[in-house]
Amino acid sequence: MRGLFYVMAALAVIGLAFWAYQENYKTQAAIKDVRNLHVQIGGAHERLGMLRAEWAYLNRPDRLTDLADLNFDRLGLLPLMPEAFGAVDQVIYPLPPIAPITNPIELSADDLAALENDL
Repeated sequence: MRGLFYVMAALAVIGLAFWAYQENYKTQAAIKDVRNLHVQIGGAHERLGMLRAEWAYLNRPDRLTDLADLNFDRLGLLPLMPEAFGAVDQVIYPLPPIAPITNPIELSADDLAALENDL
């Protein structure tokens, strides 16, 4: 009986060791994937910073003014001036649509009197 117990314990230890070995490799693979994702995220942040810098460079007011003057005949663009912009309180926002009334409830004076008596 004691021998069977030793064999079963040894098999359990071998099984747990095999399971731990597989989990170790799965964990290492997951860590490697996370590192690759961090590298990709870093590259994306670097590209985004470069695109933002290029956008800021292309949207310089003096450059846009020169382009508006140069293409006035074709596009009819006016030069950018502070007076051309409005204030937020000048914006007319559309009113929200009013939903149609469905299933109306008709009340009579008798119904109102009954409601008042109940309260």
